[in-house]
Amino acid sequence: MKIQILGTGCSNCNKLYELTKEAVGQLNLKEKVEHLTGQESIQKIIEMGVMSSPVLAIDGKAVMTGFIPDIEKIKKLILEAKGK
Repeated sequence: MKIQILGTGCSNCNKLYELTKEAVGQLNLKEKVEHLTGQESIQKIIEMGVMSSPVLAIDGKAVMTGFIPDIEKIKKLILEAKGK
């Protein structure tokens, strides 16, 4: 499973990255959370057809965009993507 946070590097993107890392840790998963910012990130966001950031993407698919959910929502999205 590939977990990514995409954004411009703003405080919301950084907060989502930290929350997602914490969620992965609480779920005892081995996956690393990748944080993409800048031009590379913007290009990926455009390719996904998403119009807002930050983006939580799992296995190349946007599962949450445009806001920072609480950690329980992030854990739920990760588990759903894992098929649990």
